[in-house]
Amino acid sequence: MAIDYGRLLAWPVPEIRQAYSVRDSQLYALAVGLGADPTDTRQLPFVYEQSPQALPTQAVVLGYPGFWMKDPGTGVDWVRLVHAEQGLTLHQPLPASGEVIGRTRVIGINDKGPGKGAIVYSRRTLHDATSDALIATLDSSTFCRGDGGCGGSDAPPMTLTATPERAPDAVCALPTLPQQALLYRLCGDFNPLHADPAVARAAGFDRPILHGLCTFAVAGHALLREACGYDPARLTSMQARFSAPVYPGETLRTEIWREADDVAFRTWAVERDIVVLSHGRAGIKPA
Repeated sequence: MAIDYGRLLAWPVPEIRQAYSVRDSQLYALAVGLGADPTDTRQLPFVYEQSPQALPTQAVVLGYPGFWMKDPGTGVDWVRLVHAEQGLTLHQPLPASGEVIGRTRVIGINDKGPGKGAIVYSRRTLHDATSDALIATLDSSTFCRGDGGCGGSDAPPMTLTATPERAPDAVCALPTLPQQALLYRLCGDFNPLHADPAVARAAGFDRPILHGLCTFAVAGHALLREACGYDPARLTSMQARFSAPVYPGETLRTEIWREADDVAFRTWAVERDIVVLSHGRAGIKPA
């Protein structure tokens, strides 16, 4: 079955109500690398129950409707899809625990043509379950490599800008673990591409790759450290393009530029000297 433009645009992605605890927030922080330096007390609020805090990027795993594109009815060749771009806007700081509702919908499709794939744009809004107050908006682009020719020329929800040409103002290198993808999937993204070597090979990779959103979170950690002084309320937005896959165990080096109105960033996989996140921008509140 192939993608049908109208059917996919109207696909009924289920609304998700999710309660999460301080322990869930700690698991997420550990799964994206917080606590690697056990003497860094600035990281303790994210991994220790005294005065607990949530990482801003944790919003991407809350109210998550699961791997809904795997449903045969979508027509998506799910084995060949890759996460292309991700945006996050926080309308208020994310609590360390609570109950939220995630509402996801497809907002557009951009067909690259037969044999060239299609980009599916989706948006998830995250709401407080009691008040329905908007906590976060998450925009996502998924490149469906096997699904060109479906029709659709919708514009992307995000406008990504290039990295500055000058030298970065700050650089932050953070390690990942060989088992990082296996840890991260416990936060709710169970795509077998990140765990099963056979599925990874079928998708064209020689071994399971790291979740793009885990790479995104590692870059978010770098921004939190270098631009926010580990104050999560200061990181108000973040967006980037996934330029290349990351293999668990690689070191991720994030370069940061302080601009007039925001912060630009780019992330490299050090061992292969390749950019894995490009066109990065983040909103930072003044201290």
